[in-house]
Amino acid sequence: MTSERYQTFTRDEWARLRAQTPMTLSSADVERLRGINEQLSLDDVEEVYLPLSRLLNLYVSASQGLYRVTDTFLGKPVEKVPYIIAVAGSVAVGKSTTSRILAELLRHWPDHPNVALVPTDGFLRPNAQLEQRGLMDRKGFPESYDTRALLSFLEALKSGEDRVDAPVYSHQSYDIVTDESRTVEGADIVIIEGLNVLQPGPVLMVSDYIDFGVYVDSSFEAVRRWYVDRFLTLRDSSFREPGSYFHKYAELSDDEARETAEGIWDTINGPNLIENIAPTAERADLILRKAPDHRVESVSLRRI
Repeated sequence: MTSERYQTFTRDEWARLRAQTPMTLSSADVERLRGINEQLSLDDVEEVYLPLSRLLNLYVSASQGLYRVTDTFLGKPVEKVPYIIAVAGSVAVGKSTTSRILAELLRHWPDHPNVALVPTDGFLRPNAQLEQRGLMDRKGFPESYDTRALLSFLEALKSGEDRVDAPVYSHQSYDIVTDESRTVEGADIVIIEGLNVLQPGPVLMVSDYIDFGVYVDSSFEAVRRWYVDRFLTLRDSSFREPGSYFHKYAELSDDEARETAEGIWDTINGPNLIENIAPTAERADLILRKAPDHRVESVSLRRI
C-alpha cells in the first residue's frame, strides 16, 4: 500500500497541508457523526479530514471546470454532473464515519454545498433472494449485490440526471426496506460508501464511475477486534430492540457473544476482507492508515 505509486505522509506532515482551511465542525458535530466504539476527536478532524476536504475541493473545482470547457466546446448548455467519491474498506474499519465527516466538511465549501451520501448496503440483494441463491452466509461478498442496479444508479448520476433514487437498507431488520428509497437530487458531490466500491471487473464496474477513491485501512487483527467489540456493544443496545434481526443474540453472555462475533468474523467478514476488499486498496487515490486505537497514523496519496 505504500508502493512507488504513492507518496506517504506522516500525520503531522499531512496536517500541515490543511493550510488556512477554516474548521467548520464543532465537538458536538464530531460526537454526532462518529460511529459505535470509534475514537474520533476534533483534533482528528483538523489534522486528517480537513486537509483531505481541501484536497477534494480542489479536485471537484477542477472537474467542474473541465465539464464546463467540454460543454462549451460542444456548443451545448453546461450540465451539472456530480463528482463521485468512493470510500471503501472492511466492515468495522470506520468507513461510514469517514464518509459522514467528509460529507459534512465538503458541504461547507461554497462551490458545492449539495453533498449526498449513499451507502451501497441499499444495493444488496434482498434476503429472500440471497436465501434462494444460497448466499446468506456470503452477505457483503461481491456476488450478494445487485451490481446492475448500482451501475444503473451511477450511470444516471454521471449522465446528468437531476433526480436519481437509490434503495434503502435497514441494519435493524438486516434487509432492504421495501417501497422506500433515498433520493439524490441536484447533487454537486455524491459519496458512495461500501465494501466493494473499488473492485475491478471484467467489463464495467462501479469503480469506472468513481472520480476519487478513498480506502480506510488497518491491520487485520485490529479490525477483527473492532468488529468483536462493536458486536458486544450492539448486543447491549440495538440487538435488544424487538424488531432487530439480531435480537436472538441479545441475551448472550459476554463469552458467548464474543465467541459468536469471532465466528462470524472468521467465516464471513475476515475471508471477504482478505479475498475481495483488501486487494482493492491500491486502486484508491488515497489510503488512510489507522492504528489499533482508530487514530489515523499516515496518509498515502497516489502519485500516478
